Amino acid sequence: MPGQLQSPEIQAWAAGFPTSLLHAGVMLLILVAGAALYAMVTPHREIQLIREGNSAAAVSFGGVILGLAAPLAVCLLRSTTVGDLALWGVTALFVQLAVFRLFDVLLNGLPQRIRQGEMSAAALLVSAKLAAAMILAAAVAA
Repeated sequence: MPGQLQSPEIQAWAAGFPTSLLHAGVMLLILVAGAALYAMVTPHREIQLIREGNSAAAVSFGGVILGLAAPLAVCLLRSTTVGDLALWGVTALFVQLAVFRLFDVLLNGLPQRIRQGEMSAAALLVSAKLAAAMILAAAVAA
């Protein structure tokens, strides 16, 4: 058994695991901050609507979280240092928040429909935001 603890695989894991935890922690922090920022600026106060049982708001906010996570995940794959992660992560976050806000404006009337619990409005908004997330993630990867 002691010989197994000295294997190259275990040594590589022991050397890389703390860095992996640090990188994941930085990205999770950026994700939580981005979701909180979005919740503060959204025109329809999704968190309050979710607390009131509005399923359309829950679906819409779930799309926001996934939409923010996609480009952040690619940043995590492409970056090598914490500084690089933070720079690209925050940049991707702000671009994505701007794109989300643009969709909220362009798809006029959807926030009101989400407030009213319309799942079709939430589905359209989520689709638009996830499409933007995939494009931004690909741009970050390029």
